[in-house]
Amino acid sequence: MSWALLFGMAAIIFISRYVFLEPRLPLVLSPNIQRLLTYSAPAVLSAIAAPLVFIDGEQLHIGLQSRYFIGAVVACLLIVLTRNTLVTVLGSMGLFFFVL
Repeated sequence: MSWALLFGMAAIIFISRYVFLEPRLPLVLSPNIQRLLTYSAPAVLSAIAAPLVFIDGEQLHIGLQSRYFIGAVVACLLIVLTRNTLVTVLGSMGLFFFVL
């Protein structure tokens, strides 16, 4: 059962990606849908990162007692100040792993 489920989900993901990426298929999205899809990556990243940053166990932690919150604040400050993804990732990870 689990192999069938695994292959079935892989087929669904492949087909959903193939339909949008194959240039020979006559599928054209409207400009409104294209603009809407530009928000999908930040929304998914926020949905993944927010529980890691703000929740510790069953408690909501917002403040300087949380290492994850401090690391996220530093990452936000670095990206605003430098506009360089590599510097932001290395700086915030370095702070998180070596200082906090």
